[in-house]
Amino acid sequence: MELTDFFKSYIDTEEQPVVICDLDYRIVYINHAAAEKYEKYGGFDLVGKPLRSFTTIEGESKINMVVEWFKESQENNNVFVLRDTSQNVDTYIISIRDGNGKLIGFANRKISRTPDDSKPYDII
Repeated sequence: MELTDFFKSYIDTEEQPVVICDLDYRIVYINHAAAEKYEKYGGFDLVGKPLRSFTTIEGESKINMVVEWFKESQENNNVFVLRDTSQNVDTYIISIRDGNGKLIGFANRKISRTPDDSKPYDII
């Protein structure tokens, strides 16, 4: 099994939408949550399409700023974008780098701020 399969499988377990783009702003991967959330735009058919088709001019400008900041340093990897209080979710843009630290893309990361009230190891 290729390592790529492990990463895709891991991303697919994320409950929040994940959209991964290359530096040409082309969508290269979306997880199941993103396909569901963006079904009205094509769901999984978004893969291969330019992100610019789905953003505003202001949104594209902000993404450009973030990508340029990522390029400035290998230590620039995470930018807070939005707090959605209605869903209690924070959104970030994260860098994606190759094994040498070169920027090769970016993705969104949504983190739920709602505490999990499950019992630890509830399956036992």
